[in-house]
Amino acid sequence: MSRRREPARATSAETVLASAFDAAAFTATEAIDATGLTRSTVLAACAELVRLGWLRDLDDARAAGEEYRKGRPARRYELDAGAGVVVGVDAGQHRVTALVADLRGTVLARAEGALGDAGLEVPVRLGVTADTVSRALADAGVDPTRVLVTVIGIPAPVDASGASPDDGGFWNRMNPGFADVVPHGVVVVENDANAAALAERPSSGDASFAALLSGERFGAGLVVDGVLLRGARGGAGELRVLDLVDGVASSDGIGRTARTLVRQARAAGRVGASSLLGGDEEPDAAAVLTAAALGDAVAVGIVDALGDRLARVCVLLASLLDIDRVVVAGAIADAVEPVIDRARAHLAAWEYDPTPEVVASRLGGDVVVLGALALALDTVRADPMAFPLPAAQPVPAT
Repeated sequence: MSRRREPARATSAETVLASAFDAAAFTATEAIDATGLTRSTVLAACAELVRLGWLRDLDDARAAGEEYRKGRPARRYELDAGAGVVVGVDAGQHRVTALVADLRGTVLARAEGALGDAGLEVPVRLGVTADTVSRALADAGVDPTRVLVTVIGIPAPVDASGASPDDGGFWNRMNPGFADVVPHGVVVVENDANAAALAERPSSGDASFAALLSGERFGAGLVVDGVLLRGARGGAGELRVLDLVDGVASSDGIGRTARTLVRQARAAGRVGASSLLGGDEEPDAAAVLTAAALGDAVAVGIVDALGDRLARVCVLLASLLDIDRVVVAGAIADAVEPVIDRARAHLAAWEYDPTPEVVASRLGGDVVVLGALALALDTVRADPMAFPLPAAQPVPAT
C-alpha cells in the first residue's frame, strides 16, 4: 500500500490546478493573478488540464452574465469535481464506516458494516471493510475505477509506510493489509486518532492540540505547531504509558472505564434495584451520564472519577507537549460534557499552569471517517497529476 507522494517542483499545469482546487469558476485573468504565471502559460495549462479531465471549459464570461465593454469575452474554467472520487473509511474493531466524496469534499454516499465480536478475525475484517466500501460506491453510483485514494483509519499505530508494529496480536489484526479492499487507486492506512486530529484541524485553528479518542481506549492524535506528530514507528499518541500513571493505570477510555466502575459498584452492593445502573444489562457510559443527571449518587461518583481520569490524561499531554487544547473525540463526545466539566474542575483545583482547554468534539462518532476523507483529499491535492484520471464520467448530483 502506498503512502503520501512527494511531489517534484510544480509544473505550470500543477500550479493552475492547485489554484483551481481553491476557486470556483475562474477566468484566465483570475488564474494569472492567483498564480503569477503569464497569460500564454495559463491558457496552455488550462487547455492541458481540460484535455486530462481535471478542468471543465465553461461558457465564456459574457454568456455567464458578466459585463464586458470591449474585446473578446474571457473563457471560464472550473475544477471538474467529478473527475474522480475519494473514499474515507473508519475500520474500527467492531464497526466499519465508509464515505465517498467528490474532489470538492462533497459526500456522495455513506455505508456502514458491523463486525460484532468477529473484528479480530482478519478474513472477516477485510471482507466487511471491502463490502462496506463497495456498497458506498454503489450508493454513490460510482464505478470503483474512479477512486483515486482510499484512506482507512484503524485503531493501531501506523508508520509512514502504512505498516503497524508487529505486536503479535491486536495491532497485526487491525492492520492486516488493505491493498485489495479497493482494487483501484492508492490505499493509505492511518491511525484512527491521527485521522481524528486531521478532522479537528478546522475547529482548532492554529492551536497545538490533541484529539483524544476516549471510548473503549484512550488514543491521541497530536498536532504541535501545526504538524501532526507520528514518530519513527507511528507510535506518537499511543497511550499505553497510562499504565504507569497513578490514578489512571491503563489506557481504557471513558466508555470502558464507566462500565468497569459500574461493575465494581454492583459487586460492592452500592447499586439499588431502582437505579438506572441496575438490572441485568450492563449500562454504557451514556446511561451512567443520564443517571448522574437524575441525581443517582453512584453515577455522580462515577462521573467525578471519569473527570479525574480525563484531567490526569490532559495534564500528561499538556506537560509533555505544551498543547493548548484537548478535544475529546469519538462517539462518546456527544454525551461527555458532564465528564469534561468535572475534568475542568479538577484541573483548576490542581493549579497546573497553563492547563489546556478541554472541549468536546462536534463531529461525534464520525470524527475518524471524516478525518480519513480529509486525508484522502489532501493526498490528491498534494500531487494531483500523479493520479491519471479514468475516462470522463459525471458523478451524480446529490
